[in-house]
Amino acid sequence: MTFPSRPVVEDACRIVYEAMPPTAQYCWPLLSHRAACEVWLKHENHGPQGAFKTRGALVYFRRLREAGGAARVAVTATRGNFGQAVAFAARRAGIPAVVYVPHGNSPGKNRAMQSLGATLVEYGDDFEQARLEARRWAEAEGHHYVPSFHPWLLEGTATCAWELFRAVDAIDVAFVPIGMGSGILGMCAARAALGVETEIVGVVSAHAPAYYESFLRRQAVTVPARTRLADGMAVPAPDAAAVELICAHVSRVVMVTDDEVAAAMRAIFDDTHNVAEGAGAAVVAAILKERDALRGKRVAAVLTGGNVDRATFAEVLAG
Repeated sequence: MTFPSRPVVEDACRIVYEAMPPTAQYCWPLLSHRAACEVWLKHENHGPQGAFKTRGALVYFRRLREAGGAARVAVTATRGNFGQAVAFAARRAGIPAVVYVPHGNSPGKNRAMQSLGATLVEYGDDFEQARLEARRWAEAEGHHYVPSFHPWLLEGTATCAWELFRAVDAIDVAFVPIGMGSGILGMCAARAALGVETEIVGVVSAHAPAYYESFLRRQAVTVPARTRLADGMAVPAPDAAAVELICAHVSRVVMVTDDEVAAAMRAIFDDTHNVAEGAGAAVVAAILKERDALRGKRVAAVLTGGNVDRATFAEVLAG
């Protein structure tokens, strides 16, 4: 798999902007003081579904139509944000969406997907079980399965970093959480298309370390995911193609614990008055963890989502 060219990313921007405006990026003084470096947050929590995934889904369904693909029903699996994105983009394309989630998934994210017209199916104990069943059922019924990692999704997610790099010059290091890989590889694609030299660092949960282990071993490694806060990174089985690209284009991968993520969620709220879900806050957790090494640098982080349940967020804020 190769990264999309500059004209392809520009076309993806055009597709995305039909449905949503660019999101903001701000340098927050209090957060910068806390981290001892210049911190820019890319606010994907301000997107229409409160997460960056909408970008990839919009481009995916447009490319599917352009390729002549016919889908009576779109089927996918998620822990929440990708399911919302697929439901949103599928509805714009006039296609019903069926979304599989594991049992015990976020009630708020479940309601959000249903509000977008998705039929919700609960299956399995984790994302991987839900994903495998979603794909099996889609293929058995002749429906279109939307994977969690695909070149078309990467085109869409690249638009996020495209905006960031064009708005902020000379970023030394950018931190991106790793779910299935489209977000961080979209950052790599935008970097290549614009010819910037920013170091890109991946962030994973220490309680869902599959992509960390895969990065170390240079091959996809399955590891159980048991994070209680960072459900957007709770991936036990990495995508092999994503792992190959991450190994080739990402400088390193940092692990953060649930306690570090919770502290980052509090810091983001205190310093910026933004709500960040666990996966979104993980990047700030990584910056604070590497505070000494980053001192004085210009650092960016993608706050990938703000879809945290009220009870969970209240518990986190209470410490």
